Amino acid sequence: MSKGFLHHIELNVSNLHRTVDFWGWFLEEINYEPYQEWESGKSWRLDDMYIVFVQAATRFLDNPYHRGRVGLNHLAFHATSRQQVDEITRKLRDRGVTILYADKHPFAGGKEHYAVFFEDPDRMKVELVAP
Repeated sequence: MSKGFLHHIELNVSNLHRTVDFWGWFLEEINYEPYQEWESGKSWRLDDMYIVFVQAATRFLDNPYHRGRVGLNHLAFHATSRQQVDEITRKLRDRGVTILYADKHPFAGGKEHYAVFFEDPDRMKVELVAP
C-alpha cells in the first residue's frame, strides 16, 4: 500500500440498522464488499481501505451530528463514469433519498464537476463524483 493512503474510516452512528441498510447498498454499488460484522458494527472494504460504522453509545446520542460543526464535513467517492452518477442518482430517488442542491444537479460542485450530493440517515453529506 502506498504511504499516506487512508487505511480505514470509522464513523459512529445513531442507528446501526438504518445506517447498514443505507450504506450497504450504496457501497456495494460502487464495488465495496462486506468486510467485518459484529453486534455493534459493520464494515465494507475496497482494496486495502475500509469504512466502519459503529453504533454510538446511548450517552452520546443527545448531541446529533451536523456537518457544519467542527469535524467531518462529508465523504466523497470516485464514480466510474457520469453514467454511474446518473444511475446512483436514480436509485437514491427510488429509495426516497433527497438529492442535495437538486436545482444545480449534477453540476452543484461547478460546471466541470459532475456529481451527486445526498445525505445518509444521520445527515452526513455524501458525494459521488464522476471522472
